[in-house]
Amino acid sequence: MERLKQAISLIEAGNFEEGLKELTKVRETADHEGLYDLSNIYYSLGLIEDARDVVEELLMHYPNEGELLVQAAECYVDLEQEQEAIAALSKIDENDAAYPPALLLLADLYQTEGLEEVAEQKMLEAKRISPDEPIIDFGLGEFYLTQGHHSKAVPYYEAVINTKGELANENIELRLAEALSGSGQFEEAITYYEKGLENAREINALFGYGFTAIQINDYKKAIHAFKELKDLDPQYSTLYPYLAKAYEEEGALTEALETLAQGIKVDEYNEELYLQASRLSFKSHDEESGEKYLRELLAINPSHVEAAKTLATFFRTEERYDDILDLIENIEEGEETDPYLDWSAATALAHEEKYKEAIKRYENAYTYFKNDPLFLEEYGLFLIEEGRRKEAIELFKQALKQDPTLTHLEEDIMRFEEETNQ
Repeated sequence: MERLKQAISLIEAGNFEEGLKELTKVRETADHEGLYDLSNIYYSLGLIEDARDVVEELLMHYPNEGELLVQAAECYVDLEQEQEAIAALSKIDENDAAYPPALLLLADLYQTEGLEEVAEQKMLEAKRISPDEPIIDFGLGEFYLTQGHHSKAVPYYEAVINTKGELANENIELRLAEALSGSGQFEEAITYYEKGLENAREINALFGYGFTAIQINDYKKAIHAFKELKDLDPQYSTLYPYLAKAYEEEGALTEALETLAQGIKVDEYNEELYLQASRLSFKSHDEESGEKYLRELLAINPSHVEAAKTLATFFRTEERYDDILDLIENIEEGEETDPYLDWSAATALAHEEKYKEAIKRYENAYTYFKNDPLFLEEYGLFLIEEGRRKEAIELFKQALKQDPTLTHLEEDIMRFEEETNQ
C-alpha cells in the first residue's frame, strides 16, 4: 500500500508523529493483508498495544490462524499478559506450520513460571516435529545451559555452530564454550572461548575463559583473561580470587597479594578474599598482615570457624595463649564448639594453669583427635601433670601405635608404668 510506505518513510525521516497519524489512517481503510503488515510495523516500533489490537481484529476473521495466534501471543508476552499468551498458543493445531514456533514460545512462558519440566517437554516436542530446525536446537541449548545441564546443552550448540540466517548474530561459540567448560571438557572449551572472544569481548565470557584456563593449569592465559576483564570492569569482584590464584601458581606472590587487596576494596564483605590474603601473607612470611586479614574477616563474620582455627593455630605457634582465649571467647556462642578450637583452648588454658577448664576442652577434642599422635602426646603430658598417669600411659600407647617413630614415648611409657606400679 502506498500510504503505508509513506507512513514508514515519515517515521524513518524522523517525523514520528506525522508517520503515526498516517498509520492510523491506514488502519481505517486497510484490507486484511494490510492490517497484517500494519501489526508487524507497530510491533517493530515498540507500539505493542497497537500491534495487539490489530492482531486481535484479524483474529476475529481468522480465529484459528496459527501465525496470527503466535503474533498475538508475542504481544501478550511483551505486555506481561502471560495467561492470555498461553491461551492463544494453546489454540494452534499441531498440523499448523506455526505449531513448532508456538511450542518454543510456550516453553519460554512455562520456564518463566518455573515449570521447567513442562518447558522441556514443549521444546522436545518441537524438536520431534522439526528435527532439522536450527532455532529449535539453539533453544534447547539455551534451555539446558540456563538450567545448568551443561553436557545436555553441548550437542545442540554443536548442531548450530556453523548456522547463519536468524542465528547469525548469536555468539554460539561462547555458549558452546560455556557448556563444554561446565561439563568438564576444558581443553575443547578453551578453543571455542578463543574463537568466540575474537567476535566479542564479553566480560562474562572472559571470566569463563580465565576460569577454564585455570582448570587446565594454563595460568598465563588465565592471568591475561582476568587482567583484561579487570580493565573492562574493575567492579567484577568474582575475578579477584581467581586472578590471585593464577598469580600464586606462577610464583608471583606480590602480584597475588596486590590483587587480593584490590578485590577487598571492591568487595569488602567477600570472606574468601580475606582468607586467601591471610594464607598468602603467612606464606610470604608476613605474619602481621596474615593476622590482620584474619581479624578483619572475623570482624565481618565472628562465626567464621576456618578463620578462627587458622588464627588460633598461628597464636599457638607464637605461644600467645591470652590471645587464643580472647579469640575463642569472642567467637563461640552457647555450647557450640569446634574440635580444633577446643584443642587450642585446652593448650592455652593449661599454660594459664586453668586446669579444670583445660581438661574439659581436652576431653571435647579427644573424640575428634583420638587418632592424632601430636594431640595424644600433648593430652597425655597434661594428664601426667594432673597425676592421672594410667590414663596418660594409654594415650602415649595410642600415639605410638599411630606413629611408631615417636620412640621417646616408649621410654616415657616404661618409666611411668614403673612409677605407677611402685
